[in-house]
Amino acid sequence: ADGGTSLPATDLPGTAYLQYSSGSTRLPTGVMISHRNLQVNFEQLMRSFFVDSNVKAPSDLTIVSWLPFYHDMGLVLGVCAPILGGYRGELATPVSFLERPARWVRSLAATPHAFSAAPNFAFDLAARKTSDSDLAGLDLGGVLGIISGAERVEPATLQRFVDRFAHFNFRDHMVRPSYGLAEATVFVTAGTWSESSGAVRFDADELSAGRVAPSAARTGAALVKYRVPRSPTLRIVDADTSRECAPGVVGEIWLHGPNVADGYWRKPPEEQRCFGATLVDPSPGTPEGPWLRTGDLGFLFCGELFIVGRIKDLLIIRGRNHYPEDIEATVQQITGSRVAAISVPVHSTEELVTVIELKERVDSGEEALRRLARVRSDVTSAISNAHGLNVGDLVLVSPGSIPTTTSGKIRRAACVEQYREDRFARLDA
Repeated sequence: ADGGTSLPATDLPGTAYLQYSSGSTRLPTGVMISHRNLQVNFEQLMRSFFVDSNVKAPSDLTIVSWLPFYHDMGLVLGVCAPILGGYRGELATPVSFLERPARWVRSLAATPHAFSAAPNFAFDLAARKTSDSDLAGLDLGGVLGIISGAERVEPATLQRFVDRFAHFNFRDHMVRPSYGLAEATVFVTAGTWSESSGAVRFDADELSAGRVAPSAARTGAALVKYRVPRSPTLRIVDADTSRECAPGVVGEIWLHGPNVADGYWRKPPEEQRCFGATLVDPSPGTPEGPWLRTGDLGFLFCGELFIVGRIKDLLIIRGRNHYPEDIEATVQQITGSRVAAISVPVHSTEELVTVIELKERVDSGEEALRRLARVRSDVTSAISNAHGLNVGDLVLVSPGSIPTTTSGKIRRAACVEQYREDRFARLDA
């Protein structure tokens, strides 16, 4: 992790384990992770968080994790990192966190040089459910860092977490937004966070056209910035031509490096096409292949990487591209709950359907109807103002109704299927 020599590939056996993808856009698939992939990716992760940040990892670094071991981030952080780095591990169950999110924050405060990771929803839950009395007499000033990854990183959520625990000496630089995927073992790159420079707003209309233009307006799409990693090699590529995109142009994120897996377990060649891709006319110093096609859309701007969303999740409505995560972020500012933005074919065209889980209990009666109507009005106005879209249908449902993967990602294809088969139990029925 400090740049020293690694084990030669010939000394390591083949497949170490099968990491099943979350299945957010397809059926879960076993990614063949080798011992070499794991060793290299651990070194890349530690280099990004410590060496590249001019911070030395202390010998008493402690991994604090409640993430499930069947998830790639939970497995690598909670099991593999303590073994590979010789670090102490302070482990809990996901249920213990969900029952009482303050337990995680207390562990971070009580553990010297704590290093942890969690998806975006956990930062939101911890900020809302942890009281000052939960942390009485404790100090978060010794936390080395908390990775925010595994799902879209929302700038507002990170800042809310930082602000909530600032009184206990938590600082913004301790939060580390990160990007990765199972096909690259787990980790690709990380960013830094601060209220003034952690995210950049871009014009949503330009982004929908595949172009990049900063926006001063509060309605612009707020995207977290990440470092362009030295290892693995990362390029933004036109998915149709397999040529590199210029900075400021949205394309597919491609990766090349020893942390990239060999492929999917027992899958036919036509289902392995994301592995082994080849660049056309690569720029000087850029290998022709093999490349991993991540299926993620992103762009380079001012030397930083920005991630827009999944290619397969892209909504095309009235000839314009829209990123569902941006629409969902707009709605979440109003409802604070899980949202799924999907497109559904209606009379030979695509219409936007927004499914919203309402946290508060909805009783019957006139007051309940007024509240539902108010949510409908606020959401449709916000989507129209921020994205220039009309909402074809707005579906209000109870918590837990939106289908998700084991890691909490929205299963959009399943959402479309449920909607078309009228299987959502609507609160406003």
